[in-house]
Amino acid sequence: MKFKKLALTLLSTVTLAACGAATSTSNSGATNTAGNETFNVGGNFGLSGAFSAYGTAINDGAALAFKEINEDGGVLGKDVNYISVDNKSDATESTTQTARLIDEENISVLVGSDTTGSTEAQIQTATDASVPIVAPAATGDSLTLDSSGNVLDYVFRVPFQDAFQGSVLAEFANQEGYETAAIIQDNSSDYGQNLAAEFDDIFEGEVVGTESYVSGDTDFNSILNNIASKNPDVIFIAGYYTEGGSIVKQAREMGIESAILAPDGFGAEEFVELAGAENVNNFYYTAHYTTGEGATDKTTAFVEAFEAEYGSTPNMFAALGYDAAYLVADAAGRAGEDDRQAITDALAETTDFEGVTGTFSFDENHNPVKTAYIIEMANGEEVGSSAVSPEDVAN
Repeated sequence: MKFKKLALTLLSTVTLAACGAATSTSNSGATNTAGNETFNVGGNFGLSGAFSAYGTAINDGAALAFKEINEDGGVLGKDVNYISVDNKSDATESTTQTARLIDEENISVLVGSDTTGSTEAQIQTATDASVPIVAPAATGDSLTLDSSGNVLDYVFRVPFQDAFQGSVLAEFANQEGYETAAIIQDNSSDYGQNLAAEFDDIFEGEVVGTESYVSGDTDFNSILNNIASKNPDVIFIAGYYTEGGSIVKQAREMGIESAILAPDGFGAEEFVELAGAENVNNFYYTAHYTTGEGATDKTTAFVEAFEAEYGSTPNMFAALGYDAAYLVADAAGRAGEDDRQAITDALAETTDFEGVTGTFSFDENHNPVKTAYIIEMANGEEVGSSAVSPEDVAN
């Protein structure tokens, strides 16, 4: 894979405010969605709690999309009734809220959740009711498969998988000529462990140290001292911004100048707030879309609409939520009826769907085949981006 030096394209991300979605009281306990006066879509996200930075952004993007869809005539001749709920960034609450959306709101489709754990928690409940799930941001490799490796009929996702972004970051490190690397992984999540394993497998240089932490840790001086003694060319932090911000801050304040790579879980303004903008230099992370070089007219229109609606600039999680909503509308339109199974079948047949995060088709496992972006940051702001396709990694 050939990487060009990143072209400069200035863009800063901002925090997104939660959008209050409408509630409804329709057909409690019913299963015939065709009888609904509106096209009912549930949104299940962490609008509060540890991962609210992801959930609120996704919800805002989805709400904007459904507003536009209604202004354009709705879905199947019906207005979209988008009912979003707060799972409080908790897996158990995610299951509870999914049941409520199905039993009380009689939804046709479920959009959500944000993290892989919260998304997995709702799968059985939705599957039992034959409700298709469109996951806007869950990247766990096995999300769409059961324990035997068989595809889950009702689960689809919009983002690329962890294995892909781990490979992208490792290949980037290879092309940049980094000879030594250290890995800091979140040992309390599959996200962190799987990303670290993929990076370790693909990186062609020497991994001189592997350190770990668990969710909620705040003091990383011990593991950073171990890494500083190895003086690696690059550090890969496999985890979420919630701890990653502090890791970057403490590393830079300790005098560690190594390049730092991170996954999409760092794509929130809260990361910069935790790390301190002055510490976010020589830093690269994977993203699902870019507003810089390679941005499409669709992306530009989305950014303008989002800024007009919310007064803030959308991050990639808002873009993923927006695409998830339009994917739902597209599938329902192709299905030709407000029927859960028909919509599920249409989702499985999705090809060349054009979204703001790229054009993609679903593979046989309901995963999108799409491009990733490496985003470069300096002084806490995006200064460059480079597109990486699946073919680039394969080659």
